[in-house]
Amino acid sequence: MSLSAARPLNPWRWLALPALICIGVTMLFAAPFRVFGLQLPEPVFAMVPTFAWAVIRPSVLAPFGVLLLGLFLDSFWGGPMGLWGLSLLAAYATVLFMRNMMSGQSRSMMWAWFAGSTGIAMLAGFLFTMLDSLAIPSLVGVLWQFLATVLLFSFADYLVDQFEDADVRFR
Repeated sequence: MSLSAARPLNPWRWLALPALICIGVTMLFAAPFRVFGLQLPEPVFAMVPTFAWAVIRPSVLAPFGVLLLGLFLDSFWGGPMGLWGLSLLAAYATVLFMRNMMSGQSRSMMWAWFAGSTGIAMLAGFLFTMLDSLAIPSLVGVLWQFLATVLLFSFADYLVDQFEDADVRFR
C-alpha cells in the first residue's frame, strides 16, 4: 500500500466503533433464543478488538478500551467486577509484547496467535473465577466458549487489515 493511500487513524473508527459493535453483538447473542433446543454460543466478542488493537499499533487509549469492554462484560453477565477486564488485559499485553514476531505472518499463523491469546484470556478468566468462587468452573463450558471465540478470527483479521497501514510512523 502506498503512502498516499494510507487512511488517517481516527480513534472513533478503530477504537470506539469496534467496541460498540462488540457490545451490541454481545447483547444480541444473550437473547433467550433457541435453535433446535440449543442456546446461541457465548463467544467473547471483546477478544476481536483486544487482539486487533494490540497488533495494529501501540496506543494509550486501547488498554482503556479493553478494560472498559471487560468491565461491560462483567456487569452484563453479572460476574465479579474486573474478571474479564484483567483477563482481556492479560491477552492484550501478551499480544502487544509479541507483536514484532507476528508482523508479516500468514493468515493461518495469525489465527494460531489469536487462538493463543484467546487461550491466555480464557486461562486467566478460569483462574480468576476459581480464586473468586473457590470452586472449579466447568471445563467443558470454558472449552466451548474458547472454540466459539476462536472462530471469530476473521473479524479480527478484517480489523487489522483495515487499519494496519493507517499510521505511517509504525511502518
